This record gives sequence, C-alpha cells and structure tokens, in this order.
Amino acid sequence: MGGLRLRYLILDLDDTLYPRRSGLMDLISERIGRYMVERLGFPPEQAEALRQRYYTQYGTTLRGLMEEYHIDPEDYLAYVHDVPLEDYLQPDPALDAMLARIPLTKVIFTNASEEHARRVLERLGVAHHFPIILDVRRLDYCNKPDPEAYRRILQHLRAQGPECVFVDDSPRNLRPARALGMITILVDGDATDGVDFHVPNILGIEPVILRLVQERNGDREERPRLR
Repeated sequence: MGGLRLRYLILDLDDTLYPRRSGLMDLISERIGRYMVERLGFPPEQAEALRQRYYTQYGTTLRGLMEEYHIDPEDYLAYVHDVPLEDYLQPDPALDAMLARIPLTKVIFTNASEEHARRVLERLGVAHHFPIILDVRRLDYCNKPDPEAYRRILQHLRAQGPECVFVDDSPRNLRPARALGMITILVDGDATDGVDFHVPNILGIEPVILRLVQERNGDREERPRLR
C-alpha cells in the first residue's frame, strides 16, 4: 500500500486555507449560536452547553441538531454561512502559486456547504485549482471526524488511503485519515501524536508534499490538468 503513487491532495477549508486569525470562523461560530437562539428558541446558556456536547459527541453542531431535533440542514447551512467574506478574506496570490506547483489533484473536504466552500475559494482566488469539492451534503451529512466520512471520501475519489495527502488544522480530524493510510499534515498546530507532519501555515505544506511526491511518484509523469 505504501508504494502507491500519490494522486490527491485533500484539504480542509476553514482555518486551513486561510489563517485562523482572520476571524471568519469566529463569526461563523457566533452565527451558529444565534441560529440556536433565534431559530430554535434555546436560551443562550443552553445553546452553548449543547454546542460543547455536540462537538464532542457528534463532531459538529449541525449533526447534533439533526440527530436530536431533526432540523432542516439546508436552513442551518444557509444561515450560519451568511457572512461577508470580503471583510475577512483577501485574494492570496502566494497560495494560488503554491497550489499550481503541487502536481496532485486538489480536493476540498469540508464540514461546511459547497456554496460556502466555493465562495471562500473564489475570494481567495484559488477556485480554479479545485475540480472536486466534497461537502457535508455530498457525504449525506456525515462529517469529520467520523471515520465513515473519510471512507466515503475515498469511495467518491475511487482512491485508497495511501494515494492521498490530507491537510487540516485539527489533529482530531487528521487521525481518522491517518488510520486509513493517508499522509496527514497539521496546519497551524504543534507536533502531536497521530499526525505525520505539522507546518506553521498553509504555505508550509509545499516542501513536504513535493518531497513526498518525488519519493513516491518519481518522475511525476501523471501531472493533473489544472483548471
């Protein structure tokens, strides 16, 4: 298995492709709390307590609300991602150039919606690098870090774990990927068990991946078409 060629670079979206200091995820988190208070009528303290439990038990607030309150996921996703990206993100030419130099097919794997992912990618100026976006909807609302979500990713890609590099800002989201044989890279975090590499920011993945591609793929003859 370890001798398989690398084919896919799978990237998390929020707080991975852009710095967490942007504050965008803080705003989305605030809107999740507002959704629970305004749409569902929870007192703020109860909403916060539920969110903490859902994060631990289900991985996301959405999954918890679907399981326990049977909410409409489309209403939730539209509400929490209704944010002014232009106030938080700017085009990133360095990210664009780096992605162009990595000879693997790029995939977004996100617990958010495809619409949110496309808006973020367009805002960063890198949407043309991502022919595949696998959002929570396409995975039938199965989300990270549920191991089943990663198995569904591989099924969608018709790939085996060792053919993939997976990049995320959360160690708990990387460990299930590593268990399936994916090479894992933690962005903006400290070295930790269960993760293969850690880098300070998204641009730090380039030397790691290019070295892995050279070791595994040799002549790099299977460069994907970038679009």
